[in-house]
Amino acid sequence: MRTPALTTDVLVGRHELQQRVDELTGAARTGQGGALVLEGEAGIGKSALLEYARNAAPGFRVVRTSGSEFEQELPYSALHQLCVPMLKHLVELPDRHHDALRVAFGLAEGTPDPFRIGLAALGLVTAAARERPLLCLIDDAQWVDTASARAMVFLARRVAADPAAMIFAVRPTYAAHGFGELPQLAVRGLSDEDAKVLLTTRSPFPLDDQVRDRLVAEAHGNPLALLELPRAGGFVPPDGSSVPTRIEYGFRARLAGLSAEARLLLIVASADPTGDPNLLWPAAGQLNLDVTPASAEADATGLVEFGARIRFCHPLARSAVYRAADAGERRAAHEALAAVTDPVTAPDRRAWHRAQAGPGPDDDIADELERCATRAQGRGGVAAAAAFLERSVALSLDPERRIVRTLHAAQASFDAGASGKAASLLAILETSPLDEFQHADVDLLQGRIAFTRHGDGSGPMLMVRAAQRLAGLDPDRARDCFLDAVEMSLSVGRGGVVIDRVLTAARSTAPAPSSPDALDALIVLATDGYEAAVPLLRHALYDMGELFWTRRPALATMIAVELWDPDTLAAIAAWLVKAGRASGSPLLLRLGLAQKAVEAILIGDIGQAIATTAEEAAIADATGAPPLLHHRLHLAALRGRRDEALELCEAATAAPTTGWPGQVTNLHWTTAMLHNGLADYPAALAAARKATEHGDLFLTGAALPELIEAAVRCDDRITAAQALDSLTERTQAGGTITGRGVAAYSRGLVTGIEDHYREAVDLLAEGPLLTYLARAHLLYGEWLRREGRRRDCREHLRTAHELLSGAGAEAFARRAADELRATGEKVPARSERTYGKLSMQEVAVARLVASGATSNEVAVQLYISKRTVDAHLRNIFRKLGINSRRQLKDHPDLAVQDRPDGR
Repeated sequence: MRTPALTTDVLVGRHELQQRVDELTGAARTGQGGALVLEGEAGIGKSALLEYARNAAPGFRVVRTSGSEFEQELPYSALHQLCVPMLKHLVELPDRHHDALRVAFGLAEGTPDPFRIGLAALGLVTAAARERPLLCLIDDAQWVDTASARAMVFLARRVAADPAAMIFAVRPTYAAHGFGELPQLAVRGLSDEDAKVLLTTRSPFPLDDQVRDRLVAEAHGNPLALLELPRAGGFVPPDGSSVPTRIEYGFRARLAGLSAEARLLLIVASADPTGDPNLLWPAAGQLNLDVTPASAEADATGLVEFGARIRFCHPLARSAVYRAADAGERRAAHEALAAVTDPVTAPDRRAWHRAQAGPGPDDDIADELERCATRAQGRGGVAAAAAFLERSVALSLDPERRIVRTLHAAQASFDAGASGKAASLLAILETSPLDEFQHADVDLLQGRIAFTRHGDGSGPMLMVRAAQRLAGLDPDRARDCFLDAVEMSLSVGRGGVVIDRVLTAARSTAPAPSSPDALDALIVLATDGYEAAVPLLRHALYDMGELFWTRRPALATMIAVELWDPDTLAAIAAWLVKAGRASGSPLLLRLGLAQKAVEAILIGDIGQAIATTAEEAAIADATGAPPLLHHRLHLAALRGRRDEALELCEAATAAPTTGWPGQVTNLHWTTAMLHNGLADYPAALAAARKATEHGDLFLTGAALPELIEAAVRCDDRITAAQALDSLTERTQAGGTITGRGVAAYSRGLVTGIEDHYREAVDLLAEGPLLTYLARAHLLYGEWLRREGRRRDCREHLRTAHELLSGAGAEAFARRAADELRATGEKVPARSERTYGKLSMQEVAVARLVASGATSNEVAVQLYISKRTVDAHLRNIFRKLGINSRRQLKDHPDLAVQDRPDGR
């Protein structure tokens, strides 16, 4: 007897879930798109809800795809399956988006551009939805390949302005693909009463009350279990296995009594995740199966439907058939599928089938898998490359090739985020005969893995060991290894004494450079101080220039910060943005945008800072990466947004390996700035102490002014004096106007000498950093008021209040306002600035449109659809009380501000 299809009549007790689905599709019908993730265990009813959505959305175009447990390795395979019904709209896309999708889907040669694929797919969805509302159903999303999952989440977050809905069905392992960021709907077990109703109405067998009650207890509210367990002999005795596993046993029971040919046909169908009859029937022919009686017998089990697509009644049924096969049957199925898979259009799938068909090691197949890995990596499928390489390792006969492939597989696994898998692969090499280069590769990768583990401090010295191994073999690479150790220590927030250890080892064992380089500069800085190191640091920043900025953007940025050199910092940021856009490197572009946001904060252009932050977040979302945090934290701190800043601090603390430069020191530095702005000086002092307690290298210099201000306000004169000595050493050696100005007002705080405050105001007025100039006026005004010079202080406090308010430094501006009020002066309330009325993305849209960008250009830059841009513009016009783009261009808060020095 066949199992009825999973249609709406099995949705007993699911009224609230159906209502949520109806709300989603109803909103999409009116142009308010959205997404929903159905989360629950296998068999719980997610697929039935997808089928309900399909039937309950008349007039919608429905496209669907599903993840495959056995085909998670092929990049963009699931996205391709989803987009196939919409490919006629490819011609409506811009050429670069059209080409990006063709490359991603293997229809053209090239390397997929992750920036454009998501936006291209969005364009395809938007074009299809113009004809009629669109419903995208993605079943078993936990098995969707990583590249497709990233693109689908990107889509789901951007269909809000389109008549499109996306529904994902996932098991509780969904978080790895980012589905947890989307609206969730938990699908849980049925109540006992609903379970009894379902059994009574749907069981293919008559059940007495005792058997029914036992089945209800065994199924734990799982609808598929309620329907399948009666077929497994009434019920399955408790054996400690999960409900989905017991459902698989029930599906396996249907294989009993099948002829060998029908069983093998089912196995071939289960081994081919495409469901393509043009593969199944030729593969069956390869096995000399008589398909007419075999397919009729297989169809009668209810496990599979043979139609335009080969479809199992449930993913668990497919898994059950595949797992029930013995090794010989599976090999035969894969061998037949390999024989009929086109080596030109589907070389990777053919190689994968060949690998599964092999009875043992085979260098020919291993070579083919390695080529597949290269193709997968070139198409952005790092996880796929890792899977192909791992299988090639298992099939390698040649011991030397096996070592090389193991190293490559470990590196690919690490790059894909599977550091545990990478460590397991490296463990295979512990007894292998490695040469020194290979030992160095192992040390380097083990060091990088260690950096991702909480409490594992072995990373830097493993990388040092790699450098020492290479010192006599490849001097330039050895020096790079030392720099890698420094930069990674900073990036994951484990600087301090670790850097001292790395540089101590480098000083004694690093090979001599062919010319002075950044490693030399760092060694001199650690041993001889700033005065001796500054010429070498400048050589790295200026003479090595853009090459150094591109290769080591985090290190270059932090050196510029230590030198108090805002002009070079701005040049680095601009170069990184330019290089990132030209090369398509999301990391370079995001680092550049983050640094441009910090630059905008410091020069007082708060609107630009918000807009640039929105763009960085859009790129992070497009590439499936978490947004960088340091510029966000800086922005929240300067604005005095305590709750927002502390929330970002918690995020940084919870994920300390996200890789933003100097994150721990940066976190404490900006926290100190936040609390100084709020006049909570004890909290500022505590944070500034943490920012400076781990040594003298990198970002400590930027935190010193915060430490000095907080220490003076807390009457800790010794700490303030010591910090001033350190700051003076840095700024005198660097010699920049900005550094000297900041040191001057810090000196005024410690000494109480007016000339120091005057010097600070004069110097900082010549530099670009408006916020530091404003703080110099504030500190000078505060000092004058405490000296009883009420008339003199007002001029500086008014200037500070005006500059700080314009720069969005709300907490510091309140400090200035409070000081003015204390002199008896009335401070008028400022009207809300534009950026306070708009969301972050609306600020970005408004500024781009004000600069003359079209809606299409804005959509491309912010990775949203044109419809979303237009929806944002409607909201912007309403909030600002305007009605045209021209008025946006003339709006004073949206024009790009000139720097104080006119540049």
